[in-house]
Amino acid sequence: MSSSATGPRKVTIDDVARTVGVSRQTVSRALNDKGEIGAATKQRVLDAAHSLGYRPSRFARGLVRQDTITVGLMIPDLLNPFFTEVAAASLDAARARGWHVVVYDTGDRVEEERGTLEMVASQVDAVVGYMSLAEDDIDRLTRGMPVVLIDRDHRSERFSAIRIDGEQGVGSAIRHLVDAGHRRIGMLDHAGRSAPSSRHDWFASGMEACGLAADAVCRADQSVEGGESALKDLLARHPDVTAVFTFNDIIAIGALRAARRLGRQVPKDLAVIGFDGLQLGSLVEPPLTTVALDTRELGALAVEQAARLLTSSGGLSRDELVVHGRLMLREST
Repeated sequence: MSSSATGPRKVTIDDVARTVGVSRQTVSRALNDKGEIGAATKQRVLDAAHSLGYRPSRFARGLVRQDTITVGLMIPDLLNPFFTEVAAASLDAARARGWHVVVYDTGDRVEEERGTLEMVASQVDAVVGYMSLAEDDIDRLTRGMPVVLIDRDHRSERFSAIRIDGEQGVGSAIRHLVDAGHRRIGMLDHAGRSAPSSRHDWFASGMEACGLAADAVCRADQSVEGGESALKDLLARHPDVTAVFTFNDIIAIGALRAARRLGRQVPKDLAVIGFDGLQLGSLVEPPLTTVALDTRELGALAVEQAARLLTSSGGLSRDELVVHGRLMLREST
C-alpha cells in the first residue's frame, strides 16, 4: 500500500553552524534572538539559515517545553461537504494526539494558496492538504517543513503524499451500468482544470474495457448549480445518453435536479453515479450511487503522515499511502 525511498536530507542546525564557521550554540542564540552574540555574526547566521532553507523544529522544542503541535490543513473549498468531512476527520485524529489543526480554505485559487503558504510557514509545524501550486513553489514556500500532499499525482522526492486511487471503483461503476443495459454513458468532469482529471482517465479506461466510446463528456463547476448546467449541456449535445458518471457527488446531485426538471426519471430514463461517497448522497431522492472514499481514513492518514515526518530523525522521505474508491450502490442506478 505504500512505497518509500530516501529523499533529500533535512538541513540541520549543524549545517548552518558549519557554513558560518561558528558553534551550534551560537546558531541557537542567533535564531532565538538571545544576547551574547554580535549583530554581524547574528546576521550571518540568519542569512545562512535562509540560504540553506533551515527551519528550527518547533516540534523538537515542544519535546522540551511541551508546546502544542500545530498542523496546517489546506482545503480548496469548505463549502464542498467532501472537504468538510476530510477536515473533520483530520481534526479528530489530531485531537487524539493533543494537537491543534488550523484549517485554511484557499477557494481553489492558486494565488490564495500561495499567500496562505507564505503566511503559515512560520505558524505551524507541518502542512497537509490539497495544493495545486508547482512543486518548486511549494518547496520554496515551506522551506524544509514536513509537507503531505493529498490527491496529487506528480510530486518530488521532497514531499510525502496520500494518493486517491479510484480506477477499480470507477471501472466497477461502468461495468454495473453496462450490465444494466446502458451503452451510451456520459461524464461530467471538473471544469476547474486545464486537462482532463484522473477521474476522467479512470472513466475512459472503464469504458474502453467495456468496448464503449468515452466521447460524451462535458465540464462542470464543482457545485450543485454546476452539475445541473453541465447535465443540460451534455444531454443537449448527446441526447442518446442514458447514464452519467460525475467528477464528484456535488455535481451528481446537481445532475439529479436537472434530470428531474428535464422530465427524465432517475434511474429509469437516466442513471447517475457520483464520486466521493458523501453522507449527503444518502439523503437525496433517489439516494445516490457513488464511488465512495473513506473520508475518515483520509483525514486520519494525513495526520498520521505528518506525525511520522515530525518524529523522523532521518529527514524527509518520499512516501505514499493510497486510499481506494469503492462502488456503493444506491437507488440512482
